Amino acid sequence: MGILVITCFKPNPGKESELLEVVRDHMPILKKEGLVTDRPCHVMKSKNGSIIEVFEWKSQQAIDDAHKNKNVLELWKRFENACEYKTLSSIEESNIMFPGFEPVNL
Repeated sequence: MGILVITCFKPNPGKESELLEVVRDHMPILKKEGLVTDRPCHVMKSKNGSIIEVFEWKSQQAIDDAHKNKNVLELWKRFENACEYKTLSSIEESNIMFPGFEPVNL
């Protein structure tokens, strides 16, 4: 059974475009490495400019394997350069019932 995750990335100042490039590459790399399911990934933007991504890992083992995968680790370095990882609770919209977000087309 897969594991759905919600990721939140707050772009570093001046790195908004770079973050979107990394997000654009995220799923293709994880799919190529066999770590995520074919369930569609949803990408959206919060009012404060954070990017939220919802996707499904194949399993806990896939998550563990990602932490040892050279291609994934290189991708995560790109994320670290472009953004700060945030919790869902840090996003203003998470405090309201039925939050809405701006869709991001990659």
